[in-house]
Amino acid sequence: MTLLHLETISKRYGPVAALDGVSLSVEPDSRTAVVGPSGSGKSTLLRIIAGFEFPDRGIVRFDGKQFAEGPAGVPAHKRGIGIVSQDGALFPHLSVADNIAFGFARGAPDRARRIADLLDMVELDGAMATRRPHQLSGGQQQRVALARALGRRPQLMLLDEPFSALDTGLRETMRKAVVRVLQTAGITAILVTHDQTEALSFADQVAVLREGRLVQAGSPQTLYQHPRDPETARFLGDAVLLPATVTNGFADCALGRVPVESGHAGKAEIMLRPEQISIVVDGATPQEGGRVVDVQFGGAVCTVAVALPDIALPPILIKTSSIALPALGALVHLGVTGKAHVFA
Repeated sequence: MTLLHLETISKRYGPVAALDGVSLSVEPDSRTAVVGPSGSGKSTLLRIIAGFEFPDRGIVRFDGKQFAEGPAGVPAHKRGIGIVSQDGALFPHLSVADNIAFGFARGAPDRARRIADLLDMVELDGAMATRRPHQLSGGQQQRVALARALGRRPQLMLLDEPFSALDTGLRETMRKAVVRVLQTAGITAILVTHDQTEALSFADQVAVLREGRLVQAGSPQTLYQHPRDPETARFLGDAVLLPATVTNGFADCALGRVPVESGHAGKAEIMLRPEQISIVVDGATPQEGGRVVDVQFGGAVCTVAVALPDIALPPILIKTSSIALPALGALVHLGVTGKAHVFA
């Protein structure tokens, strides 16, 4: 069963096509991340789902109900969809408790209990209920915003880059906390983000937008390992792209003979993720190996750039452990683990 179905959604702002025929389905109790560069249409799509805007063409169906068909449809306040924005949008003059209870029915008899339950759900101390937003950290403000959205008991939660203003460590902590809360509450979620790592770790389904079009949608593993095109490959992480000749399940390229996963034959471009390439320091010659031209220490994971004998290719960037890093200028062999992905 599909909870949300978008069918050929299109939206223009004057001569600019913000969305062009986007179709996407979201299953119940799932998490979908919508990613893409700035201007790809991510926020416009979220606003159309929420009901803040309507498409020029296309249909929005939610839980069996038609919420929009072209520019006509159900307004936002009647959709029962929760939303958490980038800045949290808390009311500065209200306490944490009053912010959370803002969407409750007037005079709700169980108000205090529900506020306490929601604070507990988002892992905040009940003593914070009397504080004002300016007395909270950025992460705490986002938890309050999430609690307020949960208070309306939505079936679908929209998250519009809610972690982008947080420090790196806090972002990861908040992301994990939000996943726990959504799973506990049984709420479906759609996250809009420009952070590919965030999308891959958060979602069951990732949808990539580019210039208003849906390029590819699927599981994080599928998109990372089998991207539709080189642009998607690079957007979802570091990628080593090499020209190759493919025959009988192998590709002959600058790294030698590499196994591939498709039945394609002939000239092609292949992709390897940096973690598939290993460095072997064993006295290779310049003709059969590569030369280390840069070493960037990064703690647990370091980046080593290796220039190949084919000077037409840029140096290959390899992710490796900080243990036994090769020296700058060293000659090395490059080994490949797994299969390369072929762009037909």
